[in-house]
Amino acid sequence: MTTKHSLRRKSHFLGTKLRSLRKRNNLTLEDLSVRCVQVDPEAGPSVSYLSMIENGKRVPSERLLAIVAEIFQKDVSWFFDESLDDTAIDTAPAAPVSGMPLEPGFLFSENLLQLAIPELLSQTGTTGRQFAHLLIRAHQESNQNRFPDIERAAESVGRKSFPMQVDGVFDVAKRLGLEIRWFDKPSFTDSGEDLPLKALVRSFFDTPNRIYLNRALRDEPARLKFDLANHIAHKVLHDADGARTPQVSGGKSSMRRADSDSRNIDARDILYAWRDFECSYFAAALLAPKTPFRQFLARNAYAINAGDKVDLTTTLVMRRMPSVSPYPHWHFFDAYPPGNLRGVYRGNGIPLPWGNMTMISDPCQHWAVFRMLNTRSDRPSSQISVLRAGDDKRLYCCQSIRSRDAAGNRHVLCAGVDLAPALRSQGFAAEDTIDMIEAACNANGGAGPIPAEARRQLDSIGRILNIGWITHGAQKDATIICPRSSACPRDKHCLGRKPRATKPQIDEIRESVLAG
Repeated sequence: MTTKHSLRRKSHFLGTKLRSLRKRNNLTLEDLSVRCVQVDPEAGPSVSYLSMIENGKRVPSERLLAIVAEIFQKDVSWFFDESLDDTAIDTAPAAPVSGMPLEPGFLFSENLLQLAIPELLSQTGTTGRQFAHLLIRAHQESNQNRFPDIERAAESVGRKSFPMQVDGVFDVAKRLGLEIRWFDKPSFTDSGEDLPLKALVRSFFDTPNRIYLNRALRDEPARLKFDLANHIAHKVLHDADGARTPQVSGGKSSMRRADSDSRNIDARDILYAWRDFECSYFAAALLAPKTPFRQFLARNAYAINAGDKVDLTTTLVMRRMPSVSPYPHWHFFDAYPPGNLRGVYRGNGIPLPWGNMTMISDPCQHWAVFRMLNTRSDRPSSQISVLRAGDDKRLYCCQSIRSRDAAGNRHVLCAGVDLAPALRSQGFAAEDTIDMIEAACNANGGAGPIPAEARRQLDSIGRILNIGWITHGAQKDATIICPRSSACPRDKHCLGRKPRATKPQIDEIRESVLAG
């Protein structure tokens, strides 16, 4: 008979597998508890006990494991460590952004993570501040970039006024007892991380109630409104305690505090990064309150540069789209040359073409952001893309535009949506549509006209979502993209010749021994 200890030694992923199965079958913990009782009333577990099993805090008895196996039509052996696959340990099978299983649980205890994370950051060259931003981005994506409590705080101050003029934002600041001071400081050249970049200190807050604004903002009402709103947020959300960073354009992506390049995690890194996010989100909600801004975007078919009409920065408009749109499957990038992402959001789980921590040596050059970085046009451009990452196929549409930050640096802003969920919601076979478009692209060397039937479907989706650039993108050639050019999925490799797939030498030795 199997002992509890022997069961424990081979069930490190059991909880993760059970959670994945349950979610994949759209069952709550309550549902699963009821199903277990139906099979065996005496051994049926409580909701709390099932939760502890899924979190690795309890190991089920053989009897209970047999019940669960019967419900999900699995062999009992499937739940053990030797039966591992990506589907079995998918921590969020229904979520657009995938995670990793934190199993075996004892290796991911708080104490061990506290010891391991600083060394991980040191060895990878990741600053504490960069790690903090990564955590915040994951929080954004898990919440679909929607934070009702911050929305309500902004609406209580701004009274849902839209569009709000510069004078209106100054009035809000005055009403809150904030003083405005101006300073003159030109942009300066910062060495950056990969190439020299200009940097401009736009504004900062001095406790208890003083906002300092660079006089250069007088000629840029959109940026002036955002910076003012950003510091108003600090007054409303944090009681103006002064624990926040200056507003800076350009320069090093990690530049905030003098010691922000430290490889150790400092509590201030987390605090400052979180407050930066809260203040930025509040500012966007103040200047673009949800209901009127959603109506504004609808009237302008979600054009990325629609903010030009109401003195809102393109960056704010892009970042605000996922928060107000009824469609949740968005992503956006803020890309600086040669390949650095200053802003990222992946509410639809899109893989990244490059990162904001280290340079990627082989990024796919067919992403829209790459094309826009190398163009002279300042007009928005739309693109339909079949994204291949291994066996995973997705269909994206994005709109990109080349812009300049307040310091004068060129960068590209890109907002996009995953089209597959919209296709499925209208009864279209999304996988067939993606295959159809991919085949047309491969027939033309990797980019080609979208077949008429697929174009008709995309046009319908564009009209339903009221996103004009979906229809515009469907009139142009679609293209196949991927995360890394060295693993190009095109029939005709984009680098000219597809490299031969090789197995690790250790695997080759093992297989040759077994074959002999």
